[in-house]
This record gives sequence, C-alpha cells and structure tokens, in this order.
Amino acid sequence: MSEKTATVAATPGGVPAVDPKRWLALGVIAIAQLMVVLDATIVNIAMPSAQHALHINDANRQWILTAYTLAFGGFLLLGGRIADYVGRKKILLIGLIGFAVASALGGVAQNAGMLFAARGLQGLFGALLAPAALSLITVTFTDVKDRAKAFGVFGAISGVGAAIGLIMGGLLTEYTTWRWCLLVNIPIALIAFALALPIVKESRSEGNTKYDIPGAVLSTAGLVALVYGFTKAAENGWSAISTLAWFVVAAILLIGFVVVEVLTKHPLLPMRVVLHRNRGGSTLVSITLGAGMMGMFLFMTYYFQGTLHYSPLRSGVSYLPFSGALIVTAIVASGLLPKIGARVMMTIGGVLAAGAMIWLTQLKIDSSYPAFIMPALIMMATGMGLVFVPLGNTALSGVDPRDAGVASALLNTSQQIGGSLGVALLNTVFTTAVANFVTDHVKANGPATIEQATALGAVHGYNVAFTVSAVLLGASALIIFLMIRNTPSNTTAGDPADAPAMAHIG
Repeated sequence: MSEKTATVAATPGGVPAVDPKRWLALGVIAIAQLMVVLDATIVNIAMPSAQHALHINDANRQWILTAYTLAFGGFLLLGGRIADYVGRKKILLIGLIGFAVASALGGVAQNAGMLFAARGLQGLFGALLAPAALSLITVTFTDVKDRAKAFGVFGAISGVGAAIGLIMGGLLTEYTTWRWCLLVNIPIALIAFALALPIVKESRSEGNTKYDIPGAVLSTAGLVALVYGFTKAAENGWSAISTLAWFVVAAILLIGFVVVEVLTKHPLLPMRVVLHRNRGGSTLVSITLGAGMMGMFLFMTYYFQGTLHYSPLRSGVSYLPFSGALIVTAIVASGLLPKIGARVMMTIGGVLAAGAMIWLTQLKIDSSYPAFIMPALIMMATGMGLVFVPLGNTALSGVDPRDAGVASALLNTSQQIGGSLGVALLNTVFTTAVANFVTDHVKANGPATIEQATALGAVHGYNVAFTVSAVLLGASALIIFLMIRNTPSNTTAGDPADAPAMAHIG
C-alpha cells in the first residue's frame, strides 16, 4: 500500500520533500489533540453538577461517560481506516466541526437523553479526529528525528492536557456552569479548523477502500447492549428478565461481530492480530486496566464533591499528584524498560495499581487527603505508568506491517471499551451496595437516620466498588504474568511513529 501525498513534492531521489510548514502543522494537530484530551478529564469534574442539574439518577449517570467512550472505542478502528483512504486532512476537519457541534448540543442539553446523545456524537467524531491527527504526524514528518520530536510533543500534550482539563473543569464548573465544560470545545475546534485549512497538507493511502461497517455496528451495538444490561441491573436487579434480556442481546451481537470478522474479506479487526500471545495479552490487560482505573476516577470525584464537600476546583486540583506521578513514572520507565523487560515492569505496575485500589477500599467518611488519599493516588499513578509504557510495545509485538495500524488503534480501543464496561459495572455495584446499606441501616435505626445512612452508604458503596476495581486490576497483573513474554520488539522504545499514543478515558 503506497502513500500518496498530493501536495508534498518528492526530491529527485524519490524521498518526500520536507514540508516547510510541518511544525506549524504540528501546532494545529496539537490543538486538536488538546481538545480531545481536555474533554476526557474536564467532564469528569463536571459530572456531579451535570447530574444534579439534569436530575439524572445514580443508575444512569454513568452514561455521561460511557456514551462517549463506547462511541469512541467502537468506531476508532473504522475511523482510522476512513481517514487513511478518504483523506486525513478532510477527516480531521470533519471531526473538528462535528466535535464542536456535538459539544454545543451537550452544552445546551435540557435533559439527560439530550446530554447522552451529545456525548455519543462527541465520541463518534472523536473516533474520526484522533486517528486522523495521529496519522497526519506520521506522513507530515518524513525525517525520523523530526518525527520522534513531533511524537514527543504529541505525547506531552496528552499528559499535560489531562492535568489542564482537571483545573479547567474545576474553574468552569465553580465560577460559571458545568455547561461550559462542553461549550469550551467550540472555540478550540474552530481555531484548529481555521488554522488547518491553509497549513495542514492533505494525504491519503492508495489501495483497497472497502470498510467493515457491519463489524463496527455489531461491535458497538453489542457493547451498548451490555452496558444497558448493567444499567438495568442497577435498577431492577441482576436476575430481572429485563436485565437478562439485554445481556442475551449483547451476547448475540458480539458473537455476530466475531463471525463477521472471521468471514469478511476486509475485517475491521483481523483475528490474527489478537490471536497472538503478547498482543492478545496486551488487549486483555488494556481492557481490565481501563475497567479498574475508571473506578478511581468516577467515584473519587463524587467522594471529593459529595462526601468531603470539595468545590469542583479543589476536586480537580486533588488529582494533580496523580497526573504528575504518571508523567514522572512514564519518563523513568522508558529508561528502565530495556534493562528489566516488559513482563517484570508491567507485573510490578499491575500489582502496585491493585494495591492502591485495595488501599482505597478503606476509605472513610472523613479520610485525610494528604495522609490517606494522596499516597493512594501516587501509588496508582506509579503502577499505571509502569504498565502503560511497555504496553504500547507489547501490543505491537511481532505484528505484520500491514496490521500495525490496526494493532496500534486496538490498544486505544480496548482501553476505551474496558473503561465503558468498568464504569457500567462499577456504577451498578455502587448503587446496589448503597441501596442495601441504607435499607439495612434504616431498618435497624429507624427512618430518622436516613440522612446519615445515605452519607455512610455512599462511602460503603465506594468501598465495595473499589474492591471490584482491585480485583480487575489484580486480574490485569495476573494476565501480564501469564501471557506477556519479553522479546526484542517489546523491550526497546521502537519507532515513535509506530507507537500508539497513550489512550485516554473520556
């Protein structure tokens, strides 16, 4: 498959000429990436305010996150393929405008359904925007050293942008309204769009342009049905017919997806990519890690604002030690990886992350932030950093060059899917635990204690949810130990162009 860059000339030797606007193009791409990363963390801080304003019950609040992550993860692989063949610049522009429109709809949402739909649209256009931005860096920077620097900037934007989102989410929610946490995307998208028109060069791939749309629809619909089943479990119980029916529908759709992928000539996800020890293990780790990690982000936000009565801004600031520790650990881990290998580093990281979650199962209604919560956040970030850095390499271990793009995107997709399922499952566990606790407490102490029971019940629910999260993170450590093997391809940093960007949970 050859690369066609219609507006970039080649030198007499056949080597693509250096784009004189490449660094300006990187700036535009960085703005687009910043918007996506900001949206991942800024909405997390705004969730309690949005839930209260739109009267969303606890069973359904997880859709604020999962509507986005399901659409993003479900269509990311297809989005990358569309960008390659339709045109990366064109899809970037469509993604920017679509993301802005979806953000506007979410910002003016008058009810829960409208907000959930807007978040789903954000995820859909994000699935177009993100792979287009990443691949534009690859084709814009033809020099290996320049490309490495460009991916370094791209990665830094992902890390720093998450921290900025936490602060911005707190500021906007506290001093304006939660709606601006969505509306803020509009000026960012419009600026990036206006700059991209004259600066970014169009490029596309030649070859087969067939898309596995049935595969994308079946996989996404199956995951939505599965998440909806978890929602019904929170409302009606695990054994209710309505709950079980959705799980059956999910199973049928997901089995159908596998059948389609096996039979179609141009699958969205070739089975050979995941039926490999390291790559398959990396996918499972990414799913369980994403699921377990969301337990901390979802419930700590509600604990900060609901139990400790932190302001939105203080809640955002409280996450900064996590962001800082993650960045530092990633830098250190990059240097250690060639010396100790992926398996050892990732296993230690998984154990640390699970240990941090076990620590949080002891959370109390008045736990100290500096003495109890902050050390757990730093421990969690350290564990995550030790897993994330090698994970990008193990996910591409021994992959055929024709499947490199799919394998790279699969890492982000699997983490988004894991996060979606984790949020749905853990929110169901939380609401069930709270309901049972409050019922038992009121029976034992009388209805006059219901306010106290609700406060204590919320903390009890967090502890139970964190216990399940610890099991998921412990499972990721076990998967690493049993499945990941050190090879030359996953103990070195490799070509930055081939390394997937650290996924985000939106």
